[in-house]
Parts: sequence; C-alpha cells; structure tokens
Amino acid sequence: MDQLLKKVIDAAGISGYEGEIAKIMHDELKKSCDSVGVDNFGNVIAKKGKGKKKIMLAAHMDEIGLMVKQISKEGYIYFIKIGGIDDRILPAQKVIIKSKKGDSFGLIGTKPPHLQKDEDRKRPMKYEDMFIDIGCKNKEEAEKRVEIGDAIIFEPNSGVLNGKLYYGKAADDRIGCYALIKIMERLKVNAEVYAVATGQEEVGLKGARTAAFKVDPDFAIAIDTTIAGDTPQITERESALKLGSGVAITIIEASGRGVIVNEKVKDLLVTTAKANKIKYQIDVIEGGMTDGAIIYMNREGVPTGVLSIPTRYIHSPTGVFNIDDVNSAIELVVKALGRFVKEG
Repeated sequence: MDQLLKKVIDAAGISGYEGEIAKIMHDELKKSCDSVGVDNFGNVIAKKGKGKKKIMLAAHMDEIGLMVKQISKEGYIYFIKIGGIDDRILPAQKVIIKSKKGDSFGLIGTKPPHLQKDEDRKRPMKYEDMFIDIGCKNKEEAEKRVEIGDAIIFEPNSGVLNGKLYYGKAADDRIGCYALIKIMERLKVNAEVYAVATGQEEVGLKGARTAAFKVDPDFAIAIDTTIAGDTPQITERESALKLGSGVAITIIEASGRGVIVNEKVKDLLVTTAKANKIKYQIDVIEGGMTDGAIIYMNREGVPTGVLSIPTRYIHSPTGVFNIDDVNSAIELVVKALGRFVKEG
C-alpha cells in the first residue's frame, strides 16, 4: 500500500475534530499548490493555477466515530455516536480515545450473552447499553487519562486484502482525500482550481457549505465513496456497483433530496471517461448524500458532478475498496477538468 494512502487512512479526525488529518492534507497540498490555508470552519483550502474559471474539488476529511459523554464511578466510559453508525457493529471493537493527556486504548463492552434474559436477546442492541473499558479501576484513575468531550476513533487499520483490494479505517472519505492530493499533483489547466478538504460532512455536509460560499466556483466535483453491491445480501437493484469496475459517476442522490447532476455535467464526465478509456459505472442513489448536495446549491447554483469510489462496509471500522477505482477517479477528474476548461 502507498505510504501516503496509509497515512491518510490511519489519521484521526471525527467530525469537528479533524486537526490531525487536516495537517496532513495541508502539508501534502502545499507541495503542489500555489497557496493553502485553513478557513474559520476548519476546511483546508488549496489553490492552484490562474484563469477565468474557478473550479472547486471537494473531499471530506471527517470520519464517523464516538465521543466521551460520561465516566462512571467504576472507570468505564459512556459515549455518543458521531455520524451514522449501526449499533450492531460496535460490541468488542477496539477504539482509541484522543485526549490532550495522550491516546488511550479501549474496548467496547456489553453485557455477556450468558447473562442476558430472553427478552434482551430478542431486542436490537443499542449503543446506550455499551461502554468502553480502558482498564481503569475507578473514575479517578480514568479522569487522569480522558475527559468528557474527548474524540474517539476506531483503531487505525489499513493494508492489502488481496491484490488490488485494499482495506482501511475511514476509507470514507480518506480515499477521496488521497485522490484529491494526487489530482492536484497532476493538474495543469488554465483555471483557478481549489482543492478543498472539507470538515463535518458526516454530520450535515457543513464544511462544504462554508467553503463553497468562500470559493464561489463556476464548476465543482465532489469526490467520495459509495456503497458497493458485490457482497452477499445486497441485490443488484439496491446497488449494482462492483469493486474494480471503475469510478462511479453519480446521477442523483437520496432520490433527489441530494444532488441532481444536470445533463451537461453528466455528459462531460461520461464522454470524457469513454474518450480516455477510463472504467466507470453509473450510480443512482436512493439514500445518502455527498458534499455535492450542498455545493451545487451555493449562491445562484453551481454545476456540480459527483465521483464516488465503490467501497464495501462504509460507516464501519474498516472499509474495502479497489485501488484501480481510486486511480480511475483521479484520471477522470484530471481529464474532465481539461475538457471543461477547453470547451467552457
């Protein structure tokens, strides 16, 4: 696995606490862009090139995670969820509590099945019934290590699953952030191109709103992940996307509640992919949105495309994706922007 990709995936950064990944994005974008800074909201905004057109590329930095809500007298940590997380995946997960006092390793615990009553086994397990064990004997000892309000991430993990299939924490959307860095390294167009690593996407697409207002682009592309359908229990009607079959060109999100990509933008992306023999898939999403949903409603409206990388197990501690699809996304953005600037 590329070491930059690993560093980006493993970095900490739940919504609103993106400092660690923001520094990586700042430092990496600085290598290829004319200027880079962090706005009041915490978005990293880099600029490259000159020209009449302003283009915004966005990938969100934040990951789903947890936050310390309470420390019990026995030294256990109660938490809330940050972002969309299925409670069923949480038991026995390894986590890291990011505190000013240093990182604390923990395990999410629940009541043992041996002691559960029949009615307990029948009802879905809720996160409110879980706790984090950091190995402390009481509240006083725990408070020396963590504080209420500390961010909690799933334990960093990344690597090669098999061949071109990679895995990692926060694949959503750190693989988009990695693509953003690589795009800016390659990009040479007669336009002002703004690479924006946005914050707080997982809790309401918030960073994209403030960044789009500041940049005020003529055209935009959001780079994100999307649900791969090539696992058991997912029908083709729900998702026909497959790992290794190319980047997904999104047409519509959340049955129209999210971005609806206009015909001109759709044709630009599809025509560019065909002309350059870039593998692609078409994505029509019934649920879920990306930063594109907010960017395209900025000011008087912004023509916006969404390119997504099919990923298994998103919004879980570990996602699986195909590196060829990431490279397809990079290639398509570079080629599409060249065509957009040339054709207007």
